[in-house]
Amino acid sequence: MSQIRAFLAIDLDDDLKPKINRIIKEFKKTDARIKYVELTNLHLTLKFFGDIDTDGLDLLEEAISNVVSQFDSFKIKIKGCGAFPNTNLIKVIWVGIDDDAIIKDLHDSLDKEFVRLGFDKDRKFSTHLTIGRMKSAKSKNKVKSTIEEFGDVEVGEMEVTHITLKKSTLTPAGPIYEDLKIFEL
Repeated sequence: MSQIRAFLAIDLDDDLKPKINRIIKEFKKTDARIKYVELTNLHLTLKFFGDIDTDGLDLLEEAISNVVSQFDSFKIKIKGCGAFPNTNLIKVIWVGIDDDAIIKDLHDSLDKEFVRLGFDKDRKFSTHLTIGRMKSAKSKNKVKSTIEEFGDVEVGEMEVTHITLKKSTLTPAGPIYEDLKIFEL
């Protein structure tokens, strides 16, 4: 029985990536120790499964298909910048989603199915695109002020037409993502 590390995501439109890259460049000026997400890997995670048995992929894909069939494509606005858990203890730097009610409905409907399949229920779901992870407190105040500077940044809108089940292979150079299956909305 083989396993893969998997997650379900909404990919970011390519035309929005240069705008996010401009934000990342401002964080790079802080000289903080931040591991940035590759632009090609930018996504909004709907569910992180961790290591799963490949034997169960059919059941998982069926559950996703059933939920997705109840949703139409929708627009999202990518706006704002922040940190988890907060700007005094910065672990993750993110760009946010404005008016995320549809994404939360989609997530909650999916999560119900995943719990039925034996996965843990998500404790707290937050719609965001991770752009970097702080590796130390070096230059924390500069990072904090950059987050505040971009607090209301408008990145743009995109149409969400599908979600993707992805395989993640961890390497020393960073994760490599591979699309396993695309589910059209």
